Order: sequence, then structure tokens, then C-alpha cells
Amino acid sequence: MLAEEGLNAVSARWPQVVVDGAVDRKGLAAIVFDDPVELAALEAITHPLIFGRIEADLEGFDGVAVVEMPLIATELGWPSMVVDAPDEIRIDRTVARGMERAEVERRMRAQPTRAEWLGSADLVIPNHGSLDDLKETVENLRQFLLS
Repeated sequence: MLAEEGLNAVSARWPQVVVDGAVDRKGLAAIVFDDPVELAALEAITHPLIFGRIEADLEGFDGVAVVEMPLIATELGWPSMVVDAPDEIRIDRTVARGMERAEVERRMRAQPTRAEWLGSADLVIPNHGSLDDLKETVENLRQFLLS
């Protein structure tokens, strides 16, 4: 239902990005990351659906849950953890996964700045080292949260 409802709303707003019943994510990104009004429209469609799904999935759950979300403010009212790395490291890592540098920079300009992310965080997890360093930090945090 979530996927169908979101697809229908995206199709109504941007019919050119729905191909064979699926969203052309690159095509949609080309529209929304260049226009704050279009990005806000996409967020108005997706955020309520995403938050509703998260709440439904966690209903009755008693424990520690970590939800990955590329948003500063959420309607969920949970503490916020930010996994932080300097912008240049973030760019390099994304380029290494196959995205063009100009596209990474364009998307980053449409998103909150590093300073905004850090200012919103209740907890910051450093991610400027290796993947093994990050795994160790996250495991230590997990142990702390479970204790």
C-alpha cells in the first residue's frame, strides 16, 4: 500500500519520471535536487508515508531501534544520531560508489549542511576513518545502549 500510494502521488506530480510502473530515481533526482519547491513537494508526499510505516513497524516494539533516515527533523520525536564525516570524505566515498562528483555536489547543495546536521544531533558518531573504525564505534554504542 505504501509503495502504491507513493507511486500514485509521484506519478500525479511528475508523470515523466514513472516508467513501466516504477519511479526513475535519477530522473526524479534531476528535478527535485535543482528546485527547492519540487524537493519540498516530494518530501510532502514521502515523509508522511515513511514516518507512518516506521511507526507501524515499531508498534509494540520494546527495545532499542535504530532507524536510518536522511532527515534532520522528524515527526517521530526520537533522539537524533548523526554519522559524521567531512564533506570531502563524503564526496570521495560517493564517487567511489559510482556517482559523478558534480552530481554529488549538486545533491549536497540541496541538503542540510554538515554544520546543520551536527547542530541537530543528540549524538555524533565519527566516520572519518575506515569502515572497521566505524563498525567498532557502532558496536561500542550498541553495547552502551543495551546496558
